[in-house]
Amino acid sequence: MKLSAKHLISINDLTKKDIELIFKTADKLYRRKLSALRQKTLAMIFEKSSTRTRISFEVAMTQLGGHALDLTTTKLQASRGEAVKDTAAVVSRYVDGIMARLYSHEHLLEMARHSSVPVINGLTDFLHPCQALADLYTIKKKKGLKNVKLVYIGDANNNVCHSLMHCCHKLDVNMAVCCPKKYLPDEQIMKNTHNSIKITDSISEALKDADVVYTDTWVSMGQEKEAKKKIADLKPYQVNSKLMHLAKSDAIFMHCLPAHRGQEVTDKVIDSEKSVVYDQAENRLHVQKAILYLLMKK
Repeated sequence: MKLSAKHLISINDLTKKDIELIFKTADKLYRRKLSALRQKTLAMIFEKSSTRTRISFEVAMTQLGGHALDLTTTKLQASRGEAVKDTAAVVSRYVDGIMARLYSHEHLLEMARHSSVPVINGLTDFLHPCQALADLYTIKKKKGLKNVKLVYIGDANNNVCHSLMHCCHKLDVNMAVCCPKKYLPDEQIMKNTHNSIKITDSISEALKDADVVYTDTWVSMGQEKEAKKKIADLKPYQVNSKLMHLAKSDAIFMHCLPAHRGQEVTDKVIDSEKSVVYDQAENRLHVQKAILYLLMKK
């Protein structure tokens, strides 16, 4: 059992069968500890701070019998100007896989080009494939993926939204994106998904018959200077009780976390019985365990 791609940079690089294999493997490995990656090492390179990505990947490697190196870029010669390609070429001589959480998507692509081992996208400013895979796996377990409608609401020029669009397109899942016109998804993402995702600025139109309501932080890491304006622009798109009532009565709420309570979502929604945010976070572990197994096991 192997993925068709050597690296996991974008969901757009995976086939539908690849995604189904990841979900099937996650089911098989769910809460299991084994030695499939015994004596294998994953280098985890962080430019951005991390809670869920850092912990879930390290625990996943431990549960698979392997080892993870926690490397912030300040600990590497990259902080003194070493070229990305040199870092990738050298690090890949020591380890069996690299997971990188970077600002620049181009730097991640360059890392993959010069690495001799699989490179996994732990997040860039453009894409967050591991998050989207865990999200669709969560929806599959909660609702199934047939005849389900996922609505992403808020800032859609966003790495999570982009990867959700890729994933829903690949799996033929009905998805709508609801955002102000100045916060549309990246044009390349819309081309990649062949306009299969409905884009609208109408909240009531988007949320009609919604089974899943999804939002993310309005101000991502590195966007702090834009915070005041973005919060004002996006305030009407806050997920609150009134907005949730526009979706189906049994709709679930999702957020990749960390959440800025009182901005993109209210306490009442994120702490409600409709919220599955902690199951969603846990599923990062199970899905990433499957990804590591499929990419690193020989």
